[in-house]
Amino acid sequence: MQLKIYNSLTGEKEIFEPILPGNVGMYVCGPTVYSNVHLGNVRTFLSFDFIYRSLMFLGYKVRYVRNITDAGHLTDDGDINNDRFIKQSRLEKLEPMEIVQKYTVDFHDVLKKFNLLPPTIEPTATGHIVEQIELTKTLIEKGFAYESNGSVYFDVLEYNKRGLNYGELSRRNIEELFANTRDLDGQHEKKNPQDFALWKNASPQHIMKWISPWGEGFPGWHLECTAMSTKYLGNQFDIHGGGMDLKFPHHECEIAQGKACNGEEPVKYWMHANMLTMNGQRMSKSTGNYILPMELITGNNNFFEKAFHPSVLRFCFMQAHYRSVLDISNEAMLASEKGFNRLMEAVKSLDNLEASATSSINVEELKTKVVEALLDDFNSPIVIANLFEIVKTIFAIKDKKETISQADLDTLKQFVHDTVFEVLGLQNVEENNSEKLDQA
Repeated sequence: MQLKIYNSLTGEKEIFEPILPGNVGMYVCGPTVYSNVHLGNVRTFLSFDFIYRSLMFLGYKVRYVRNITDAGHLTDDGDINNDRFIKQSRLEKLEPMEIVQKYTVDFHDVLKKFNLLPPTIEPTATGHIVEQIELTKTLIEKGFAYESNGSVYFDVLEYNKRGLNYGELSRRNIEELFANTRDLDGQHEKKNPQDFALWKNASPQHIMKWISPWGEGFPGWHLECTAMSTKYLGNQFDIHGGGMDLKFPHHECEIAQGKACNGEEPVKYWMHANMLTMNGQRMSKSTGNYILPMELITGNNNFFEKAFHPSVLRFCFMQAHYRSVLDISNEAMLASEKGFNRLMEAVKSLDNLEASATSSINVEELKTKVVEALLDDFNSPIVIANLFEIVKTIFAIKDKKETISQADLDTLKQFVHDTVFEVLGLQNVEENNSEKLDQA
């Protein structure tokens, strides 16, 4: 059996062959810490937590890098007053780095509630300004970037002229990019409308800025991930993940920066988690159709009829493949809670099962079906479906309809424990009650 991963770059499932056998370098785009993390964000990070856990379960040694974006970057309209960090710092009457600290702590607290493992390395954008400046200098030296009025832009047309392919990940062509380019701030400085900023000249009122060879400024959004991923994982690494919304332009620009700097594809396998919807509508703060994680846990919201344990939500998320759109509703959460409780009941029953001289069941076959689902692009819904075949078997043994030997029972106990708690990352509600969660 071999692990297969869906590669967004090729649009196909491919046999996973890491650059260094047995070792995996994985980078996932982390949060921009200017506000509270919402459930849609949690779904993305939880998806890659499951992938991280699965890779380790399958025997790989994983270096998992997930960044924190804590440097201000302009929004699409280019208005300095709409810089996310500056806008929030003015709203809350705090320094930008106070905003960063406040919402980084919130991000970590939320992920801890949902039992996400911390990454191996969690670098910050502001901690890697020097690396971003050096990357920009390299791109200028190689003719892929140019300075204009204190800003530096990546030359997309020059990149394509050299036989490279900007748009390969999102499957867009230059003509389409021209047609969709809006008249945004800084367009007059560019050679081509679709060129993107590597470094932006800071206006006097801009709070977050650094000294560079081109004057005071701040890095472009796309540059930070190239700087941090290559520093900790090398010029080419195995897996790059993030939400589907990052495919273009963010990940597209990362590919261009990496190939222009180093002359090779920076990532072997691009993976994207799909969006979360609520009651059939896209989760968005702008529309009001969103919910914060703690509102779900405490029941203090207008969407759900009761509070739900974080592991129930985690179980709900795992019932959809990471590449599928997932819709949560009151009915879906209630159904997930029922299924989760059934699973926990089976796990508890394992400790009280009586062994027999022989087994009437094939434990290895039950295990193989679960592992095969993991190997098929981390297919969590099939993992759960096969896990519930084991649940049926557990209750059949309990009701004396099937028998199991002591050796098989020991094997089954260990496998179920590893799958439920280590791979799916669930927690037993009885052992982690709401009082303990509030104190966490």
